Amino acid sequence: MGRRPEPEIKQRLLDACTDHALDHGLPDRLDPLVRATGTSARMLIYHFGTRDALLNAVLERARQRQLATFGDLLRVRPDRPYTDTLAEAWAFMTGPEGRPYLRMFGLWRDGAVQRHRPGFRRAATTDWLGPLEEGLRGIGRPELATLVLAVIRGLLMDLDATADRERADAAFAHFLGTLEHD
Repeated sequence: MGRRPEPEIKQRLLDACTDHALDHGLPDRLDPLVRATGTSARMLIYHFGTRDALLNAVLERARQRQLATFGDLLRVRPDRPYTDTLAEAWAFMTGPEGRPYLRMFGLWRDGAVQRHRPGFRRAATTDWLGPLEEGLRGIGRPELATLVLAVIRGLLMDLDATADRERADAAFAHFLGTLEHD
């Protein structure tokens, strides 16, 4: 008779693996996750079935965290102009707290990582349209959600390629100014 699954242990391992992946990137091998969890590769496979299943679970957990965190940043605050909310969200996303998510999910452009979560790129785009539409409704411009998202994504790619934070921040501030005056 084998061991019974212990969901709390699996969740603890998953959280440790996710923390490691956000700090260091998604590993190609199990060894870094073994060290991060203080367990064995055998135990990771026992709880998750395969290395790919573990990596999928790590990516899903990181995505859940990102949606919760970034979603909260984008929510409407009745006492604030939405452009201020967007400015704060941008600062967080591009700052130390948001960078691990951008680093991890920026890799989704690579084919090797895309195989773990087909359809991720589409979901990673459309997930943000609802919160942006809701926020932009407050300034009478919900139809601009796609444009705002495209500007954010484009500036994030620019920031990733150039590391010119000052220029990207200035461009985003200028863009927000155009939203206020339209």
